[in-house]
Amino acid sequence: MAGIISVSQKDLAQRRQKIRRQRQIKIIQALWRTAAISGLAGGLLWVALQPIWVLNAPKQIEMKSGDKLLSEATIESLLVISYPQSLWRIQPNAIANSLKQQPTIAQATVNRRLFPPGLNIKIEERVPVAIAQSPKKQSPAGLLDATGVLIPLEKYKLVNPNIKLPILKVIGSPEKYRSSWSQIYAALSQSPVKIMEIDCQDPTNLILKTELGNVHLGAFSPQLTEQIKVLAQMRSLSAKMDFSQIQYIDLKNPASPLVHLNQTNKKPNSQNP
Repeated sequence: MAGIISVSQKDLAQRRQKIRRQRQIKIIQALWRTAAISGLAGGLLWVALQPIWVLNAPKQIEMKSGDKLLSEATIESLLVISYPQSLWRIQPNAIANSLKQQPTIAQATVNRRLFPPGLNIKIEERVPVAIAQSPKKQSPAGLLDATGVLIPLEKYKLVNPNIKLPILKVIGSPEKYRSSWSQIYAALSQSPVKIMEIDCQDPTNLILKTELGNVHLGAFSPQLTEQIKVLAQMRSLSAKMDFSQIQYIDLKNPASPLVHLNQTNKKPNSQNP
């Protein structure tokens, strides 16, 4: 019995010693991991604090619109950044939001670039679909996109120096038609009849200048799509009359379109296309 007890105690002592060694190894491993992580973090911090990670001038910023690189002058006009500035202090989201406040820019993404240090910026420009013309001014008030955002012409030229202006003109104060512009443009853009001008000066009567002549639509309403369909059908009038004789086409009631002629002795003709 004494021999058995002695063997059991020895075995127990060996197990305890083994457990102690395992604990010591784990502690050493944990210390090494902590030291390695601290060293890595310290190294990264040291690298981050080096003077090379500084934005010193607009030439370190690459801004693209599609595949087109924008000039330094354009970048300076669009961005409000103080130089020099640590690359790590710059907030890409804040810059992107600031860019999206520009009337010429619909979307923007900003990312830090480590090699070489700088910023990569991609923007999506608003696409002008019409020229906004004030009734009492010869020069355009600006450009309109499909959603009704008014884009100052000079600002758009900064991004697109070789801009080709839209053919469509909108006459009137933007405040009068801005709320309904997206619906108006969506309907008119589907028209097979060429539309050169929209007169929005009188909110009770939209007037279109088209290849068929002037077209009176009345106040903007959900029936605009139907009015445009009827206008397309009226192209067949070219076989029946000279468009120069038409004073205007009345589509206020698309179910009963009227053609007003220039001759004072002529009465309006009802046309059923």
